Amino acid sequence: MRFAKWVFLLAGVYGLIVMPPMYLAEFAYAQAGQPALTHPESHYGFVGVTLVFQLIFLAISRDPERYRPLMPLCCLEKLAFAGAVWPLYLAGRTPGVVTVFATIDLALCGLFFTAWLRTRPA
Repeated sequence: MRFAKWVFLLAGVYGLIVMPPMYLAEFAYAQAGQPALTHPESHYGFVGVTLVFQLIFLAISRDPERYRPLMPLCCLEKLAFAGAVWPLYLAGRTPGVVTVFATIDLALCGLFFTAWLRTRPA
Protein backbone atom coordinates (compact mmCIF):
# COMPACT_ATOMS: atom_id res chain seq x y z
CA MET A 1 0.00 0.00 0.00
CA ARG A 2 2.85 2.35 0.80
CA PHE A 3 4.30 1.96 -2.72
CA ALA A 4 0.98 2.93 -4.35
CA LYS A 5 0.59 5.92 -2.06
CA TRP A 6 4.01 7.28 -2.97
CA VAL A 7 3.71 6.59 -6.69
CA PHE A 8 0.37 8.36 -7.04
CA LEU A 9 1.37 11.21 -4.72
CA LEU A 10 4.57 11.89 -6.65
CA ALA A 11 2.77 11.63 -10.00
CA GLY A 12 0.09 14.08 -8.87
CA VAL A 13 2.55 16.60 -7.49
CA TYR A 14 4.76 16.30 -10.60
CA GLY A 15 1.78 16.93 -12.85
CA LEU A 16 0.59 19.91 -10.83
CA ILE A 17 4.04 21.45 -11.25
CA VAL A 18 4.51 20.67 -14.95
CA MET A 19 1.05 21.28 -16.41
CA PRO A 20 -0.11 24.77 -15.29
CA PRO A 21 2.62 26.57 -17.28
CA MET A 22 1.09 24.99 -20.39
CA TYR A 23 -1.74 27.50 -20.06
CA LEU A 24 0.83 30.15 -21.02
CA ALA A 25 2.46 28.11 -23.79
CA GLU A 26 0.38 29.66 -26.57
CA PHE A 27 1.98 33.03 -25.88
CA ALA A 28 5.44 31.48 -25.50
CA TYR A 29 5.06 29.80 -28.92
CA ALA A 30 4.24 33.16 -30.48
CA GLN A 31 7.23 34.85 -28.82
CA ALA A 32 9.53 32.05 -30.00
CA GLY A 33 8.39 32.55 -33.59
CA GLN A 34 6.48 29.27 -33.67
CA PRO A 35 3.30 28.98 -35.72
CA ALA A 36 0.10 29.88 -33.90
CA LEU A 37 -2.01 27.09 -32.46
CA THR A 38 -4.62 26.27 -35.06
CA HIS A 39 -6.91 24.59 -32.54
CA PRO A 40 -6.36 26.28 -29.16
CA GLU A 41 -9.40 24.50 -27.73
CA SER A 42 -7.56 21.18 -28.12
CA HIS A 43 -4.49 22.54 -26.37
CA TYR A 44 -6.39 24.07 -23.45
CA GLY A 45 -8.71 21.06 -23.23
CA PHE A 46 -5.70 18.74 -23.01
CA VAL A 47 -4.18 20.84 -20.23
CA GLY A 48 -7.46 20.98 -18.30
CA VAL A 49 -8.19 17.27 -18.51
CA THR A 50 -4.60 16.48 -17.56
CA LEU A 51 -4.86 18.71 -14.49
CA VAL A 52 -8.04 16.92 -13.43
CA PHE A 53 -6.19 13.61 -13.65
CA GLN A 54 -3.50 14.99 -11.33
CA LEU A 55 -6.22 15.50 -8.73
CA ILE A 56 -7.38 11.92 -9.32
CA PHE A 57 -3.80 10.73 -8.71
CA LEU A 58 -3.75 12.64 -5.42
CA ALA A 59 -7.10 11.11 -4.39
CA ILE A 60 -5.77 7.62 -5.15
CA SER A 61 -2.67 8.36 -3.07
CA ARG A 62 -4.90 8.99 -0.05
CA ASP A 63 -6.64 5.58 -0.26
CA PRO A 64 -5.11 3.24 -2.88
CA GLU A 65 -7.12 0.23 -1.79
CA ARG A 66 -10.42 2.04 -2.23
CA TYR A 67 -9.49 3.55 -5.59
CA ARG A 68 -7.69 0.50 -6.97
CA PRO A 69 -10.21 0.10 -9.85
CA LEU A 70 -9.09 3.50 -11.18
CA MET A 71 -5.43 2.53 -11.42
CA PRO A 72 -5.65 0.80 -14.84
CA LEU A 73 -7.49 3.86 -16.16
CA CYS A 74 -4.62 6.00 -14.93
CA CYS A 75 -2.29 3.78 -16.95
CA LEU A 76 -4.42 4.49 -20.02
CA GLU A 77 -4.20 8.23 -19.34
CA LYS A 78 -0.41 7.97 -19.45
CA LEU A 79 -0.42 5.74 -22.53
CA ALA A 80 -2.73 8.11 -24.41
CA PHE A 81 -0.07 10.83 -24.40
CA ALA A 82 2.98 8.64 -24.91
CA GLY A 83 1.20 6.58 -27.56
CA ALA A 84 0.52 9.74 -29.55
CA VAL A 85 3.87 11.46 -29.06
CA TRP A 86 6.30 8.66 -29.91
CA PRO A 87 4.85 7.89 -33.38
CA LEU A 88 4.70 11.63 -34.11
CA TYR A 89 8.33 12.02 -33.06
CA LEU A 90 9.41 9.06 -35.19
CA ALA A 91 7.60 10.64 -38.14
CA GLY A 92 9.43 13.93 -37.52
CA ARG A 93 6.25 15.78 -36.54
CA THR A 94 7.03 16.74 -32.94
CA PRO A 95 10.22 17.96 -31.25
CA GLY A 96 12.42 15.65 -29.24
CA VAL A 97 11.86 17.54 -25.99
CA VAL A 98 8.22 16.43 -26.04
CA THR A 99 9.37 12.81 -26.06
CA VAL A 100 11.09 13.41 -22.72
CA PHE A 101 7.69 14.06 -21.14
CA ALA A 102 6.14 11.15 -23.06
CA THR A 103 8.86 8.87 -21.72
CA ILE A 104 8.23 10.09 -18.17
CA ASP A 105 4.55 9.23 -18.73
CA LEU A 106 5.53 5.74 -19.90
CA ALA A 107 7.58 5.27 -16.73
CA LEU A 108 4.65 6.47 -14.61
CA CYS A 109 2.37 4.06 -16.45
CA GLY A 110 4.68 1.22 -15.47
CA LEU A 111 4.71 2.41 -11.86
CA PHE A 112 0.90 2.72 -11.84
CA PHE A 113 0.57 -0.81 -13.18
CA THR A 114 3.01 -2.11 -10.58
CA ALA A 115 1.06 -0.28 -7.86
CA TRP A 116 -2.15 -1.86 -9.14
CA LEU A 117 -0.59 -5.34 -9.00
CA ARG A 118 0.78 -4.76 -5.49
CA THR A 119 -2.43 -3.31 -4.05
CA ARG A 120 -4.64 -6.13 -2.94
CA PRO A 121 -8.39 -5.61 -2.77
CA ALA A 122 -9.96 -5.87 0.68
